[in-house]
Amino acid sequence: MTAGQTTIVTPSIRRATRGSLFWILAVAGVLAVAVIALLLRGLTGSGGGETLSATNAAPGGSMAVAEVLKQQGVSVVETHTLASTRAAAGSPTSTTLLIFDPDGHLDAASLGAATGLSDNVVLVSPTFRQLRAVLPVVAQAGKADATLTAGCSVGAATKAGSVSGGGTAYRLVGDAADHALCFASGNDAYSLVQVQHANATITVLGLQNALTNEYVAQRGNAALALNLLGADPKLVWYLPSTADEAAAIPTIAELTPPWVSPVALLAFCVVIAAAFWRGRRLGPLVIENLPVTVRASETMEGRARLYQRSSARLHALDSLRIGSIDRLGVACGLPRSATVDDVAAAVAGLIAADPNRIMGILVDSIPANDRELIRLSDELLRLEQAVSDAVKA
Repeated sequence: MTAGQTTIVTPSIRRATRGSLFWILAVAGVLAVAVIALLLRGLTGSGGGETLSATNAAPGGSMAVAEVLKQQGVSVVETHTLASTRAAAGSPTSTTLLIFDPDGHLDAASLGAATGLSDNVVLVSPTFRQLRAVLPVVAQAGKADATLTAGCSVGAATKAGSVSGGGTAYRLVGDAADHALCFASGNDAYSLVQVQHANATITVLGLQNALTNEYVAQRGNAALALNLLGADPKLVWYLPSTADEAAAIPTIAELTPPWVSPVALLAFCVVIAAAFWRGRRLGPLVIENLPVTVRASETMEGRARLYQRSSARLHALDSLRIGSIDRLGVACGLPRSATVDDVAAAVAGLIAADPNRIMGILVDSIPANDRELIRLSDELLRLEQAVSDAVKA
């Protein structure tokens, strides 16, 4: 290698892998922590189970109500999709349908289709959007009182007498020819609203806790749950899931025109054929450590063009100053650890100049335009020449 040239060696695969080993291990560690966290969350959350699930024996589940209904001869089937609910529902006149969708997995169309499967539908704690979709004459009315009395003619409510309240209250906001309002909380707010709608009886039940294993034995909660849900030979316990959302979202195949698939297949075949055609000409890839010689002048000119294009005058001047300070320190006999102040003081003493002027040339002066940049670079050259002459003398 001759003077004024720089040799750059192409890194091998082993060297490149060693340099990125830290990031590979870091990503692997993050993934391991995420997997462990998910597993722990699943283990700790399994005790709670799904809220109001007929197969959940935890306090928030409803297994107690479901088992008692089964002992009374009611066929209880829990479903999690609209398709399975449609398959499980028998005759609308002999099936009671319970729907509990607190996360809003069903859209308006799916909820309307579900309520049409039975003549006796129980909506447990429905949201504002769900009520607007199937029963717009009923609206939410805040939180219910802690203890409630039936005060209506609905059979399940009168047999219960009083229940433990809480949950959500509802009120009638439209005209309904045949309706019943039970468990009043004041201000026209009720925890059970029953309306005859489209040849079906829809019961809006805000007493969600009355169906849970934890509170079903309190007051008349059990009587209300068993008589309300056990009126028909079959009970479909529908807890919608994310699968209902996925079924409602159209697929890409349904959204794209019919000609897109064959064109995409043809383009894929063309890409594969081109890869084999060009790959056979180029041959296999070979990784070699090849020394690449780059002239120092080319590197200097390339950086100079970048500085000029971005108007980085101070950056360019600092690069020149760093080199000058190193050479001045060597010429003055200073160690490598000498600071800029040490170099400026030594130069000023050697050539009998003002230290402030030397610091202005080496550090303080900032070029405002190209002319000042050239002037300061020339002063650096003259300063180095003056120190060289002083040392030789």
